[in-house]
Amino acid sequence: MDSVSESFPPLHYPLARRDDVVHDYHGILVPDPYNWLEDSNSEETKAFVKAQAALTSSVLAECGERERLRRTITAFFDHPRYETPFKRGGKYFYFHNSGLQSQSVLYIQTDLGSEPEVLLDPNALSEDGTVALSSAEISSDGKYLAYGISSNGSDWVTIKVMRIVDKKPESDTISWVKFFPVVWSHDGKGFFYGRYPEPMAGGDVDGGAETNIHLNHQICYHFLGTDQSEDLLCWKDPENPKHIFKAFVTEDGKYVTLAVIESAHPVNKLYYCDLSTLSGGLHDFKGCQDILPFIKLVDNFDAKYEVVSNDDTDFIFLTNKEAPRRKLVRVNISKPEIWTDVVPEDERDVLESAYAVNGHQLLVCYLRDVKHILQVRDLKTGQFLHDLPIDMGTVTGISGKRNDAEIFFSFTSFLTPGVIYRCNLSYEAPEMKVFQDVFVPGFDRDEFQAKQVFVSSKDGTKVPMFIVSRKDIALNGSHPTLLYGYGAFNVSLTPSFNVGRIVIARHLGFVFCIANIRGGGEYGEEWHREGSLSKRQNSFDDFIAASEFLISSGYTNSKRLCIEGVSNGAFVVAACLNQRPELFGCALAHVGCMDMLRFHKFTIGYVWTSDYGCSDNEDDFQWLIKYSPLHNVKRPWEASSDSSIQYPPTMMLTGDHDDRVVPLHSLKLLATMQYVLCTSLENSPQTNPIIVRIDFNAGHGAGLPTQKLIDEIADRYGFAAKVMGVSWND
Repeated sequence: MDSVSESFPPLHYPLARRDDVVHDYHGILVPDPYNWLEDSNSEETKAFVKAQAALTSSVLAECGERERLRRTITAFFDHPRYETPFKRGGKYFYFHNSGLQSQSVLYIQTDLGSEPEVLLDPNALSEDGTVALSSAEISSDGKYLAYGISSNGSDWVTIKVMRIVDKKPESDTISWVKFFPVVWSHDGKGFFYGRYPEPMAGGDVDGGAETNIHLNHQICYHFLGTDQSEDLLCWKDPENPKHIFKAFVTEDGKYVTLAVIESAHPVNKLYYCDLSTLSGGLHDFKGCQDILPFIKLVDNFDAKYEVVSNDDTDFIFLTNKEAPRRKLVRVNISKPEIWTDVVPEDERDVLESAYAVNGHQLLVCYLRDVKHILQVRDLKTGQFLHDLPIDMGTVTGISGKRNDAEIFFSFTSFLTPGVIYRCNLSYEAPEMKVFQDVFVPGFDRDEFQAKQVFVSSKDGTKVPMFIVSRKDIALNGSHPTLLYGYGAFNVSLTPSFNVGRIVIARHLGFVFCIANIRGGGEYGEEWHREGSLSKRQNSFDDFIAASEFLISSGYTNSKRLCIEGVSNGAFVVAACLNQRPELFGCALAHVGCMDMLRFHKFTIGYVWTSDYGCSDNEDDFQWLIKYSPLHNVKRPWEASSDSSIQYPPTMMLTGDHDDRVVPLHSLKLLATMQYVLCTSLENSPQTNPIIVRIDFNAGHGAGLPTQKLIDEIADRYGFAAKVMGVSWND
């Protein structure tokens, strides 16, 4: 990678103190000189953050296309956006953003022909838009709204309640909620929620800025109109303090089910409680020391089980039990020894979701070569009835209940900003109509093309990749190209519309690509496992193979290939930087997990050990130390005959209130890269910038106000354009 030092004044990196901290991993001593950056509240860490932010500001000031990007992205963002409507108590509810509102607004309609009314506007909750709605759950009778608010992007949620008829706020306030916040009981008298013990009772805690490990999750039930101190403790498990619990109430209101989760791996135990057997209902448990009498239907972590529907004791579950591409099964919980297939595992497609609708039907969504297909099937037999015709893309926000013939769902693709369909299933052939179409001023889909290719990885595995570009580009190796990947936790990257990518494709000539690398869920659990634990290197090999394909096929060259990833995707980017620094022209790594030896010690990091392993285990340590980004930064010019090889221009991005992948990961890797590559040497060959963009009052990405989102896009792609020598084209 040639130098772009002529693009910037010489960079003077802030000097960071190096400690003599050493950790002993199974007899191997591993230095951790920037261990002090794990204390986010220390004055030294704050000074380091401030100095790095100032350096980044000076670099961004030199990025000439940044302001033009900001203006153009703002204009593209300024269009109405809608989320899928849903129905409760005979009324319709939906979220809408007029264009540049910081947060989307919740609306209510008595029927689809009536004038919508604002039910809750989260933009009124803060001046800068950093207070967001993390959830909004309507009671089944449509009388109450329980909504979760989070500040500064934190995963911590505070639950409030509103009476819908007069939009009057109730006094209820529920604190220290995290993960799976609200599930109403069928009678509308209260709701189940998950919480942790208060981190520091009576103390001044900056929710989102802490790094302490989260333990002892609980499921509670809140009675409307009462103080949180009176809530019913429904489930806890002090013998397994790292377990997380998810409650679900069946549509008939008779059962509350409990999923017990030990990690990010797609497995859970499943318990249930028959609420109808509680003689005095939940209220009689109030003040009782006993937890609810859950019955253990599945008491081992052998597979994942999700409730789809039930008819009294007859349940249908979506599961990967002996079915890596998932299937639907039926069991009578009064005779739990007999499980039968309703919809068997498909030979090639992944069954992503299923909903009981129209009384006797199933709406199922499959993933076929990373594109969604929708089918209607018979609820009792699983027999195929109809396809619902959709384009190559992604289905989101399916909305419909068991007794609803009317369903809604949203669709998006690389070149489709968004369509909401309304489908009437009461007809012999389902009637599907466009309910809401999103129009983006200035966007013409006919200017672009999207295609899918299959790339051969190092071991011969065919890896799917989407490529989106202006039409009829010449494959002459000259185009700036953005390659994005993820590859973990069974998560699939499906086609979606992205304003920032469309703008850089149109005005900066970028080709943008999505590589569906192993570790994700694109082909089911087998694809996931092939990129997990000891096979993690497959993910990196897939991403590198995608990069090499884009170069060999004439889309780009190494000087103009920018790689980008978020969260686990940032880990992939950082690992590939260490392994093949000469292959890339720019790297953007958002909120990444970079210290693979200590990630499990902070907030909720321990749940990721199912995908990564854990350094406490000697076998796991042996593979983690080989690719942990923090521990594999090396001077590439020392290992090559080409003394000009260096790391490409790199921007890490993090939020100071990210309490999922805490900022210390990015900060420690930043300090390490700057020291090893730059400040430890006189006249270092590393002249390409290594910087971090720290977003203050922001977290892992959820709830980011529109303006912050626009600013971040302009900054990171303005940086990429500068370092790769890309100019604006109207």
